[in-house]
Amino acid sequence: MIKTKVIRSLGVLVLAVPLLAHASLFDALSNKDASAGLRQALEQGATQAVATLGVPDGFLGNERYRIPLPAGFKKAEPFLRAMGQGKSYDELEVTLNRAAESAVAEAKPLLVGAVKQMTLQDAKSILSGGDDSVTQYFRGKTTEALTQKFLPVVTKVTSRLQLATQYNELASQGAALGLIKTEDASVERYVTRKALDALYLRIGEEEKAIRQNPAQAGGSIARKVFGAISGN
Repeated sequence: MIKTKVIRSLGVLVLAVPLLAHASLFDALSNKDASAGLRQALEQGATQAVATLGVPDGFLGNERYRIPLPAGFKKAEPFLRAMGQGKSYDELEVTLNRAAESAVAEAKPLLVGAVKQMTLQDAKSILSGGDDSVTQYFRGKTTEALTQKFLPVVTKVTSRLQLATQYNELASQGAALGLIKTEDASVERYVTRKALDALYLRIGEEEKAIRQNPAQAGGSIARKVFGAISGN
């Protein structure tokens, strides 16, 4: 029993050490510096994410971020090709990714705005959070606004394709019957969701890279803050 309690106590201590280290960071650097450093890093990450994804082939030319057609399309691919619509099928996949690239190019102002509005508590939560803390922050602050901004851009691109219109008509019926997820019941919403997922993931990767190598940070305060976190 004593041995078990000791092991549990050690486990709690091990889990607490990183959090204590990040908490003491605010005392050592001052809340102002810690928040400013994080803002620099996140703004840099957002800018880099948009620059990487919001360009030609940002999605289409990168297997990690390339958006596949919805599952319903995948299942219908053999039938569509047999009906002579193989070219339209391939064109639609290209168009979806081009739509995502165009939409993400519009994201920077909203992402930077979210960074500027970050509170001290937000900063503490991110610095002491896990690997997805940055992703979750941006999701919470920008998903609704970016969705409203992305949808018209994506719709403008995809509406030119008859196959996209046909999918939407069938998918809406499938969603009503519970055969298709509501979020995938339109090509436009599907692409918007996938584009946002990739965007948030890319920002998180940029922030993680700065944590691992503070020298990559573009601002001096960010280098100071993340250097303190990493011990470099």
